[in-house]
Amino acid sequence: MADVHILSVDGVLLVTFPGVTDDRTAERLIEEVGSRLVERAARAVLIDVSNARMIDSFMARVLAGLAGASRLLGAEPVVVGMRPEVAITMVELGMDLGGVATALNVEHGLADLRARAGRRM
Repeated sequence: MADVHILSVDGVLLVTFPGVTDDRTAERLIEEVGSRLVERAARAVLIDVSNARMIDSFMARVLAGLAGASRLLGAEPVVVGMRPEVAITMVELGMDLGGVATALNVEHGLADLRARAGRRM
């Protein structure tokens, strides 16, 4: 998975979402993120989809799977960087991300996570 980058920043994993085209690649992505979550004891996962020009039903399912696995491992998933045309297409096709938080970009996603963490303390 050469096009996947996973960075750890202050207890948060930043994952660039690649063009996943098959179930095996999707499984490997979710496994790798899960391993890093446990290894780093991350509190959240920012899933950066800014490189995605389109998200079809398969990609939406992979995103939902990644978010669900992250939740089960105790990390809060946030999808960041969605392009307007992608959001419009998802709405037109009736797709959603199952209640996963979203943010305009990585900066906003981190700020939102910090604000929510402050309210829980």
